Amino acid sequence: MRILGIDPGLRRTGFGVIDVDGPRMRYVASGTIVVPTEQSLAKRLKVILDSVRDIARDTRPDIAALEIVFLNTNPASTLLLGQARGAALCALADADLDVHEYTALQIKKSVVGSGRAAKPQVQAMVQRLLNLNGLPAPDSADALACAMCHAHLGPVTARLEQMGALLGAGRSRLRAGRIVDA
Repeated sequence: MRILGIDPGLRRTGFGVIDVDGPRMRYVASGTIVVPTEQSLAKRLKVILDSVRDIARDTRPDIAALEIVFLNTNPASTLLLGQARGAALCALADADLDVHEYTALQIKKSVVGSGRAAKPQVQAMVQRLLNLNGLPAPDSADALACAMCHAHLGPVTARLEQMGALLGAGRSRLRAGRIVDA
């Protein structure tokens, strides 16, 4: 399975692509989409949309993983980041990819083992787990970590959803990591 991870940002959007075969992960590509800040918001969002669409076309992923954005201290910045995330999400949907979303806490915990890991820790673990020759750039490392998070959590989530379907639609739910009847 090939996974495209996206770390959305209005100035810098990271992307990372990995191949997954069972427990093995292999690096395919990564980089950063640098968005010109002097352009209007609409043109900046189009840069993200077009670039993510091109990356999906060129790398041909089977699935995508995208970081969920939470409220920052500045609501205006959060709104702008949400718009950048929306542009990336639209590009992934346009490429007919199923998109799975993960919080920064889930991503860091699945890759580093701590949801409070700093960026350098994420970079170092991504380098180590993917056997890279050098340290990936921060935005690329975050995107690769997002893809790796899906490689770890995607099969578990799919299995839990399948178990829920076996128990009957609308009758089961997840509580403390277990499927229970509602």
